[in-house]
Amino acid sequence: MAKHLVNILVVSFGFLLLFTAFGGLQSLQSSLNADEGLGVASLSIIYGALIISSVFVPPILIKKIGCKWTIVASMCCYITYSLGNFYPSWYTLIPTSVILGFGGAPLWAAKCTYLTENGNRYAEKVGKIGKDIVNQYFGLFFLIFQSSGVWGNLISSLIFGQTPDAENNVILPNYTHCGANDCPYIEFNITNSTSSRKPTKSLIYTLLGIYTGSGVLAVLLVSVFLDNIDLNKEEKELHIKKEPFWMKILETLRHLKDIRQVLLIPLTMWSGFEQGFLAGDYTKSYVTCSLGIHFVGYVMICFAATNAICSLVFGKLSQYTGRIFLFTFAAVTNLAVIIALLLWKPHPNQLVMFFIFPALWGMADAIWQTQTNSLYGLLFDEHKEAGFANYRLWESLGFVIAYGYSTFLCVSVKLYILLAVLVLGMVLYGCVEYNENKKLPSKKLKQDSDESLNKQTAM
Repeated sequence: MAKHLVNILVVSFGFLLLFTAFGGLQSLQSSLNADEGLGVASLSIIYGALIISSVFVPPILIKKIGCKWTIVASMCCYITYSLGNFYPSWYTLIPTSVILGFGGAPLWAAKCTYLTENGNRYAEKVGKIGKDIVNQYFGLFFLIFQSSGVWGNLISSLIFGQTPDAENNVILPNYTHCGANDCPYIEFNITNSTSSRKPTKSLIYTLLGIYTGSGVLAVLLVSVFLDNIDLNKEEKELHIKKEPFWMKILETLRHLKDIRQVLLIPLTMWSGFEQGFLAGDYTKSYVTCSLGIHFVGYVMICFAATNAICSLVFGKLSQYTGRIFLFTFAAVTNLAVIIALLLWKPHPNQLVMFFIFPALWGMADAIWQTQTNSLYGLLFDEHKEAGFANYRLWESLGFVIAYGYSTFLCVSVKLYILLAVLVLGMVLYGCVEYNENKKLPSKKLKQDSDESLNKQTAM
């Protein structure tokens, strides 16, 4: 157990260090690189490149160099984005965004494959149920990983907090167009708000230096301490014929022949929609509009902390409640929050409310992340690389669409879109569970038949 647990901890802390940097940079892009929309454009390109990468890169890269070195190589792609922010321009930030995007899909696919394979091998070794161990591993991973949002935002808040804050008490004169009423064609008088103030160059360079160092530490940690898993070992032992090169490249697309994957597309895209809304629209239209940009970091810390704690709790709870209950609970929580955000009129006097909503959102997101990853690992056990590549592809498409319409639609319309995607995703997910439950009797019958045959053979 110790060896398997150490590997999970190494992966988890590697991702913690890496996404402490990237998560912090992601939440600051619209403020630090606001000129000509460079920051938002870079985020859109990242997730656009992720989509292309998800189709072609993960299966072939993982099979060529293994999960460990895929993670290491992909982490290096993330570091280039931190370096690009030292001198942000269309000639530096856009190319590094493309590099990061192409590294993102194999990074997450390799991580998911590694955790699932590690969990199944340990479960087989000790005679436990594979899905229970995998769920616990994903829960532990997301407990550690999701806390990166706390540290990334805390670092930026502490560093940028050194900027003279005499203006921090400036109150925006009009709150009627904040929240769901925020529309692109409505202009605010924000010339005196903290959202227009940019930190000094020295503070920015200090922050970027810390973020870059954090990414480098992540690479070193995984390179030195993580054990590699030979995914081709079983293929060699069973004399499985290797597929042609071009067939491996198209494995992600071929995976769409599985009706279960097709039915899970809306729910997977929902993960991108809901994360994009909180990071982009909630922080801008609710928090910045009413309180000022200096509160964004603290609100996101609340989201990340809740997410991290709930990831561990729900990872362990799933073996008692089952995933259907948890998915339903997350959906009901998000539906309630969306309706509340449609009705709520944000005002600085309601400070607690600004933290309650991201806390509830973080609790639901913890379920989406842990259980959806686990669901993919269990449903597509024989095609894990292609399955997780599809997960990253469709989630990335959700991000791209969310960022794409962010500057064109009113917040109320975005909330209705979230409602529609969530409802559709849950209905189709229900179809997947229904079909899987129909297969259980036949699976049990086959298992009993195999056991009976083994006993007769032994006699």
